[in-house]
Amino acid sequence: MSDILICDNVVKSYGKRPALNGVSLKILTGKLIGLLGPNGAGKTTLIKIISGLLVPDSGSVTIDGNKPGVETKSKVSYLPDVNYLNNWMTVEQIISMFADFYIDFRPELAYKMIDNLGIQRKDKLKSLSKGNKEKVSLILVMSRDAKLYVLDEPIAGVDPATRDYIISTIINNYNPESSVLISTHLISDIESVLDEVIFIRNGVIVLHDSVDHIREENNKSVDELFREVFKW
Repeated sequence: MSDILICDNVVKSYGKRPALNGVSLKILTGKLIGLLGPNGAGKTTLIKIISGLLVPDSGSVTIDGNKPGVETKSKVSYLPDVNYLNNWMTVEQIISMFADFYIDFRPELAYKMIDNLGIQRKDKLKSLSKGNKEKVSLILVMSRDAKLYVLDEPIAGVDPATRDYIISTIINNYNPESSVLISTHLISDIESVLDEVIFIRNGVIVLHDSVDHIREENNKSVDELFREVFKW
């Protein structure tokens, strides 16, 4: 295993309000990691910096040895927490667009998952239910052969059956030599598949540990520890 992601003393503020305050962490290849924290903790800011959408005020980030930029666009597959696809496009058109845009995109895998869901290739995105839109968005991201998958709240606001499908899709469709960083509030739904968790509060990492060690050391689940650490 090697480090796929290294953050070294990353600082980011919006005006006078700090969003990240000296974040340092390393993520190895072959890991499923939960990025956990309350609203406003800095999760989305960190994810956007890793994905190259924001630039830190200070500190450094490297992905597979490269700073976020053109080179890392081909290494990071990013799912934002809001719908970013054009509603007027058909599923087929969106898959074709991704195939044109990303050299590592696997359209045959995307079509296989779409077909298994019973979604018609000619369906426009706007005609799909919220759950199916979420599934299509995730399928597109997971159909890339990336080094790092960064997923911002992939299971928020959908029904339990859709959550199960999304979690299964994540587990079964990423390269074992890659890593997946998942931001979520729904810890109990995803805890069983995580290798490690990162707790972040007020822009500071307060815990980065393996799920197994947390359970052995604290004799409680990650969800229970989270509630204890972040109780008001």
